[in-house]
Amino acid sequence: MSRIGKKPVAVPAGVKLTVQGKTVAAEGPKGKLSYDFPEQIDVSVGEDSQVVVSTEREDRQSRAFHGLTRALIQNMVIGVDQGYEKRLQIVGVGYLAAIQGNILQLRVGFANEVHKKIPAGLDVTCPDQTHVVVRGCDKQLVGQFAAEVRAVRKPEPYKGKGVRYEGEQVKIKPGKSAN
Repeated sequence: MSRIGKKPVAVPAGVKLTVQGKTVAAEGPKGKLSYDFPEQIDVSVGEDSQVVVSTEREDRQSRAFHGLTRALIQNMVIGVDQGYEKRLQIVGVGYLAAIQGNILQLRVGFANEVHKKIPAGLDVTCPDQTHVVVRGCDKQLVGQFAAEVRAVRKPEPYKGKGVRYEGEQVKIKPGKSAN
């Protein structure tokens, strides 16, 4: 039995969670999310505003889905209640970011600007030209978009130029002249 799967998920006061068939839907102040869980998993909402995830079988796949389903429901509840946020920092002379409509424009040392379409459900802002803030209720979508923006120009190890997560430490290598 999964240790993570056994823990109940507490549902805060502002979040409404419903289970219909094999679908869990969460609605809160930050938005709506839903998840279709596997058939070997059972999800029930208790009267004390807690969600209990259980499984009938004890095979390897059922145990894995047990913990995964509980973790995904927990992430949904946190997402619709508080939301998720990733902060990116752009380091380099002449490197900058701007938002025009639903397009994120990145100038990161290439001959042309890089344009990234902002997915629906995300709130992307640029407080200044060297910072990008990605917010949303879906943890996977926030992380995926932030990773795609970072992958446009990863921090290089000699000068540290590129797009990095805020607070990320980039190990700087000594150049060939260092002995």
